[in-house]
Amino acid sequence: MARYKAVVEYDGTDYAGFQRQIPEAGPTVQGELESALAAINGGVAVTAHGAGRTDTGVHAAGQVIAFDLQWAHGTDALTRALNANLPRTIAVKSAAECAAGFHPRFSAKGRRYRYAILNAPARSPLRERFAWRVWPLLDARAMAEASQYLMGRKDFGAFGSSPEPGGHTVREVREARWDADDDNAMLNFHIEADAFLRRMVRSIVGTLKWVGAGEIAPDAFGDIVASADRSRAAAPAPPNGLCLVEVLY
Repeated sequence: MARYKAVVEYDGTDYAGFQRQIPEAGPTVQGELESALAAINGGVAVTAHGAGRTDTGVHAAGQVIAFDLQWAHGTDALTRALNANLPRTIAVKSAAECAAGFHPRFSAKGRRYRYAILNAPARSPLRERFAWRVWPLLDARAMAEASQYLMGRKDFGAFGSSPEPGGHTVREVREARWDADDDNAMLNFHIEADAFLRRMVRSIVGTLKWVGAGEIAPDAFGDIVASADRSRAAAPAPPNGLCLVEVLY
């Protein structure tokens, strides 16, 4: 029996998040991965531990899972076998043996997310599957200025709650920046932190949208950050614009 680490990509549109739930909640990414693992393990259940509990509708380019499996055919064959048993919306990008004590969530040193905003007047069904369409035109410079108030170690209680009951809301943000695609219609927010609160990125983006729309100034966003008061920030942006890009170890 060996422990394996795998990097997984998925389109979260049709899933009730990553974490396995009661059947009535709908299919989950973890559930599909565990079904594929059982299929290559003679029908015996295998638990897939994930690095992040992405919400309903959230995507991933670099989710990391770990599982214990008796497998004698090499990691390339393992990757192929899993992908043969997964739906088209989920793919294992790579797999490797890892230390027995490795846990994708608790061993992580940080995570990187990207949130995409389609800042365009016309609908785009293809791009809107992975982006939040917002119009009128946003002030990208003001949003970039406001984002700098996120940098450093501080209480981010204005933007979410701890994933653990009674847990603290202090996190360290190491990167917070915006860039745009060539046509300037797609605005991408990149954020890296040691860990994240529930709905933290989406709540940050929802509040930065206030800045871009001219509803508040960049320094007012800084005041919201400093307040650690959830009632002062915006509602979370829609889930379809969010993607877990990478887990850092």
